[in-house]
Amino acid sequence: MRALLALPIVLLCSAPALAGGAPTPGGPAAESGQPRETAKQPVEAAPTRTLGEAEHFVMPSGNIGCTYIPEGGTAVYQPADGGPELACDRIEPKYLRATLGRAGKAVVLSNVGDQGCCGAEKTLDYGEVWRGGPFTCYSERTGLTCERGDGHSFLLSRARVRAD
Repeated sequence: MRALLALPIVLLCSAPALAGGAPTPGGPAAESGQPRETAKQPVEAAPTRTLGEAEHFVMPSGNIGCTYIPEGGTAVYQPADGGPELACDRIEPKYLRATLGRAGKAVVLSNVGDQGCCGAEKTLDYGEVWRGGPFTCYSERTGLTCERGDGHSFLLSRARVRAD
């Protein structure tokens, strides 16, 4: 009785091969006893991205503070366009942020959700110039002017805000 039950199972398992159906796993090379050759594709290593360090400075008044993010970003922040990016916050009379990115005009945001200015250790004294990436900032008693090499810039002071 057991032999009769096993016969249909054997026939079902070998039916495709007997009928010339689907090849057996391993294909013809496996049937001939030869090892199957596989095409080897070279594996390219992913490019290593070097993350930079943010740089911070404040004006002597403590009213304006800036953060510079180098190209490629940092471990905690990557600019949307890949950087570099310079963002300066002004506290008074109303909190706002001016930003210069890789390209385009400077942008001023008056509704800043992550207000956290101004606690940097480096003070950019009046008359000093700061440079980072394509940006240059000039500290004066009348405010802070920052520009990118292509002429786009912003000015922040208690009395004025300008971005172009």
